[in-house]
Amino acid sequence: MKFYNKYLMTLAASLCLVTTSCDDFLDRPTEDSYNVDNYYQTDAQCLAGVNYLYNSPWNDFQTGFFMVGDILSGNIYQSSNAYANFSVNGSDQYLTLMSYSLWSVIAHSSTVYNNLKESPATESVVRQCMGECLTWKAMAYFYLVRSFGEVPIIHDVEEELSNGTYNEAVKVKRADVYEYIIMTLEKALELLPASSGDGRIDYYCAEGLLAKVYLTKAGVSGSLDADDLAKAAEYAKDVIDNSGRSLMSNYEDIFRLANNMCEESMIAWRWTAESTVWTSQNQLQSWLGMSGFDEFGDCWGDWTTPTVDLQDQFGINLLTQTPDTWLNFPDTRLKGTMMLPGSTYSYFWADKGGFDYLAFIYDTEYNTAATGALRSSTGANCVKHLYGNAQDHIDGIGHSASAQYNSLATHILRLSDVYLIYAEAMMGTAGSTTNANAIDAFYQVRHRARSNYERPTSITWDDIWKERRLEFAMEGDRWYDYVRVSYYNPDFCVNELIGQRRSYYGGLDNLYKTYYETGNWVVDTSSMIYDTNATAVNPEALMKTDPDTGKRYFYLPFPTEDVVYNPNLGSNVDGVHVDVRETYSY
Repeated sequence: MKFYNKYLMTLAASLCLVTTSCDDFLDRPTEDSYNVDNYYQTDAQCLAGVNYLYNSPWNDFQTGFFMVGDILSGNIYQSSNAYANFSVNGSDQYLTLMSYSLWSVIAHSSTVYNNLKESPATESVVRQCMGECLTWKAMAYFYLVRSFGEVPIIHDVEEELSNGTYNEAVKVKRADVYEYIIMTLEKALELLPASSGDGRIDYYCAEGLLAKVYLTKAGVSGSLDADDLAKAAEYAKDVIDNSGRSLMSNYEDIFRLANNMCEESMIAWRWTAESTVWTSQNQLQSWLGMSGFDEFGDCWGDWTTPTVDLQDQFGINLLTQTPDTWLNFPDTRLKGTMMLPGSTYSYFWADKGGFDYLAFIYDTEYNTAATGALRSSTGANCVKHLYGNAQDHIDGIGHSASAQYNSLATHILRLSDVYLIYAEAMMGTAGSTTNANAIDAFYQVRHRARSNYERPTSITWDDIWKERRLEFAMEGDRWYDYVRVSYYNPDFCVNELIGQRRSYYGGLDNLYKTYYETGNWVVDTSSMIYDTNATAVNPEALMKTDPDTGKRYFYLPFPTEDVVYNPNLGSNVDGVHVDVRETYSY
């Protein structure tokens, strides 16, 4: 199914989703029979008509979210995965689903936005809902341009269909796509209230996204643009000073069901396991959780694990350290990101007294599905995006999960991101800063994770670069950091990716089993090793040269079937310049 055909489906599909998603995350709309002409008439209908944009159109992006965001970037290991070795191409099924999902978000957001224009409901509610639509549209384009580089701009779905030109879409230069995203968010800011509550997007959520867009756009010309950095800092500072939001005190709590709508979560996919609509639910536990982690037989993430390189970044080496190192580690993000030998979690399997990582693997009395053997190739397993078992789900949100259905929110913009955006933007083109406000922003993020961390008198770009990796590991964001930096410093990105430890450990099962049974941690250096024979990765395989700047940058190819139907989308075709301010308006 090609991306332009997604638009053809939208006019029929978007209302269908509204009418069937009656258990979605915010309101319960009326279940009367209705169509576009008699819907969006009341405040409740307007709010309900936007709810599904927080989940269903994004469903097929979930796999691309971590495969692109974390496998490509070296945070997650999967053996022989095309994203792990930079061999992904246009025929990849996950790339295709990811692309179609993003275009679907744009189509649905545009359709609902147009439907709301004529609504007789309360003006403030209509404006709020229209602002939410535009923010989601901007977010989808933000993922598209950072993933695929130059992409078409489809401003109005109905107009595109009416003109019959959707199969002739041309790619637009990245700088112009970023300008279009900025224009879209500026309109959203005009419409959104300062606060809306209940997990809905408000003014400061959209403003935080705008700050991130400006930070990314700053390098698209081939060098960092001071004006774009100033804008990123300005918008981020306004969020920090005036949104009334604050960081959660405990890092791990951000990712618990009970905190789905915490203040730190600015923009998130608000999944629901209660809906009967397939696509409204979170499926990430299935991809990342170990077999038997819940009762539904739907977890297959034993071999999708935190990389050795990510462990290195935290300062963990399983072959040269003992468990005391990581079990007493001062950075709380380590435990909140990956399970390691000896790790226990009170918030998983709470009805069984808590979750014990090694007992889960080796003890059939504790876990009847215990495999008796470590399956992780890197000696660790994922924590983020897991909710636990059925009772954990009930305890956290009041209703049960089911097979590949859970309600755990996926945070895609957090307040800590805005803090780090501000610190980096304030640094400008320098490699360090002594600016007190920038240091304060950085310090709040680092100090939350490491309570013994003392406020520094200066910070470097490298400090922020590493902090972003530790803070947002497994959150689908790291690859896009590489993308934005590749705009102006591609060699740095290529060299760092090549230098990562992206392979596996051997012999850890015996080490772990002995430790579990005897409490002794004895590394046999002859059999317990890190694989150094892996083929070197080639990140430059996913780079192209910008004809205007001469700089290489990361990109992914469009799905092959799209290119076959419309050669304008081919990787060898450059984008055209579009004056978006003159061409489009809201």
